[in-house]
Amino acid sequence: MTAFSSLTGRLLVAMPGIDDDRFRHAVILICAHDDEHAMGLRLDQPAPGVTLSEVLKKLDTSVSEAMAERAVLIGGPVERERGFVLHTDDWTNDDITLTFGEGLAVTGTRDALAAMSDDDGPRRSILLLGYAGWGEGQLEEELGENVWLTADADPDLIFDADYATKWSRALAGLGVDAARLSAQSGRA
Repeated sequence: MTAFSSLTGRLLVAMPGIDDDRFRHAVILICAHDDEHAMGLRLDQPAPGVTLSEVLKKLDTSVSEAMAERAVLIGGPVERERGFVLHTDDWTNDDITLTFGEGLAVTGTRDALAAMSDDDGPRRSILLLGYAGWGEGQLEEELGENVWLTADADPDLIFDADYATKWSRALAGLGVDAARLSAQSGRA
């Protein structure tokens, strides 16, 4: 049996042969991973027709003009009505912010939304609805089946708004050309 190795703070990049349409061409940042579960946020799937200003208006929270048209992302299929703010760790709420990786944090409260457009808030941030979750051993099994590649977290890739090319750029960062990947998986 292989010793457990946490992927917290790393990226999962979907292989082309993934069987689940919810994760086709996905780039997921792992926010928490231990021997019992894993939790991540998908970074490349905007919620159709949803902007940050619409969400904040519903919550009676102001938003700066510069932030108003920013996309809201679908973070994953679990609890899609629940919001998470992925942000740099230069702003945190000590009681509820989960810091991880190198300079990253996630907060799931209304004050994080308000901080997104505040001068004293995080330097970079994204609002995501839902998350991706794995039970005990599930992610490790998927990795063994070559469903995912793992990569170092790149803040520029994580926070940029070029969602359509994020998957191919994450692969390129690993030295992999997306056009050359086969949808077939297996083990040598």
